[in-house]
Amino acid sequence: MRRADRLFQIIQVLRRTRKPLTADAIAAELETSKRTIYRDIATLIGQRVPIRGEAGMGYILEKGFDLPPLMLTPDEIEAAVLGAQWVAGHADPALARAADDLIAKIADTVPERLRPFVLEPASRARPGWSREPDRIDMVRTRSHIHEGKKIQLHYRDEQGRDSERTIWPIAVGYLEAVRLLAAWCELRKDFRSFRTDRVVNAVYLDERYPERRDILRARWRQSLVWERPKDT
Repeated sequence: MRRADRLFQIIQVLRRTRKPLTADAIAAELETSKRTIYRDIATLIGQRVPIRGEAGMGYILEKGFDLPPLMLTPDEIEAAVLGAQWVAGHADPALARAADDLIAKIADTVPERLRPFVLEPASRARPGWSREPDRIDMVRTRSHIHEGKKIQLHYRDEQGRDSERTIWPIAVGYLEAVRLLAAWCELRKDFRSFRTDRVVNAVYLDERYPERRDILRARWRQSLVWERPKDT
């Protein structure tokens, strides 16, 4: 690993933890010697990177320090491109276009030596196939999720039974062939998952639901993982 890349990786390692890390731990992750880490940290401190700590006690990166947003490593580029490929093949059209745009922006922004990791990645996501069409406006749905507003659904279950639901939308799950809309259902007074291809009609209400969005999401995460849609 080049020294410049190693200095960058040391900062990345320190950024992801709130507890002091010893030189031994950093050296083990970067597969180098403890002496090299001591020398590199001294260099970073000399460059006014706000690292606190000392040998034997560990090091920590002070809050508020950040790097230019697109100083990406090859593995980070590969991860971003792989994720964008999957979204382009499996998400709704608006997110698919955004994924294609993201790949193009990364290719235009990274240094020339890193461009092959974008244009000729070693990893590829399988293109989407046999996707069920969404019967709900996914752009407006995501907007209502962010804004904490209610949606009124006319929903048809797999037995063909219709019901009217007022829901508090929480998140959209993009599965291989279908999308699931997780929400609090006022009718059932519980969390439910609704397949977006089974929505007959949706009315986007201006009414905000009464619970704080972060609290609602926390309760949902504690109560379940993604599951088969419940129609009862």
